[in-house]
Amino acid sequence: MADSHMQSAKDIEKEFIARIEKHQAILHKICFVYAKDESDRKDLYQEMILQLWKSYPKFRGDSAFSTWMYRVALNTAITQTKKPNLLLLHVEAPSFGEDMGKTMDASEDVKILYRAISQLNKIEKAIILLWLDEKSYEEIADTIGISVKNVSVKLVRIKAKLADLIQKLQ
Repeated sequence: MADSHMQSAKDIEKEFIARIEKHQAILHKICFVYAKDESDRKDLYQEMILQLWKSYPKFRGDSAFSTWMYRVALNTAITQTKKPNLLLLHVEAPSFGEDMGKTMDASEDVKILYRAISQLNKIEKAIILLWLDEKSYEEIADTIGISVKNVSVKLVRIKAKLADLIQKLQ
């Protein structure tokens, strides 16, 4: 009986790794926006993986895996960046290392957009990342824990704020 349990644990681990690999771009985006440099991005990425693994047994499939993953990863990023060494207080853009090109189109427009996003507050960052990933207002509301109406209001304000920030950065 113990042997079949071990196989089951291995299957769970394989399934988890496959799902993380499929959706790892989510984690990279969050790291680029919430962490100030390459070292902090690596630390945050590892912490998000750890928290996802710890939370995985609680994933019941009530929402899409990517929605659940966003929720856990964003909560981890928001919690981690409360720690002074990860807090993105500076106004200059985060450095975009060579892995940026691997996970995202590193065109100048994209760099400017991410610089602008990095200047938003933590909740605004989360909302705009989900919106840019084409999540519905309902999915954003569910992930962030606010009403659909509040998502709509916040997105209008965030887009206006981003437009101003982008204009200043260009």
